[in-house]
Amino acid sequence: MDLTFFEFLLLSFASFRLTRLIVYDQITEFIRRPFMLEVDEEDEHGKIETYIIPKNKGITGFFGKLLSCYWCTGIWSAVIIYLMYAYFPTIGVLLVVILSISALAAIIEGIIQKMIIQ
Repeated sequence: MDLTFFEFLLLSFASFRLTRLIVYDQITEFIRRPFMLEVDEEDEHGKIETYIIPKNKGITGFFGKLLSCYWCTGIWSAVIIYLMYAYFPTIGVLLVVILSISALAAIIEGIIQKMIIQ
């Protein structure tokens, strides 16, 4: 399938947003939870900090590492986005447009937040 530059850009934005959605967003925590452990550690001031780390063994450990790795999840997100776009265009185009708009909005928000903090 030949892609125009604009299509490539939209697919890239969509892949970026899907990756962040899976790896970081609270709304998808239920997907990550079976593959992660919460570890509480006390700092030198007595404050408890909770860290989320991948489970160590077996298939849950494999998926935990995958879901905590932005680069790994990014590859699979790109595959999913492209295959949906190429082979299921009705759903794929809708998904790509929504995720791309969301990605661009997130990028703009990040820039604005950075400008406000400085």
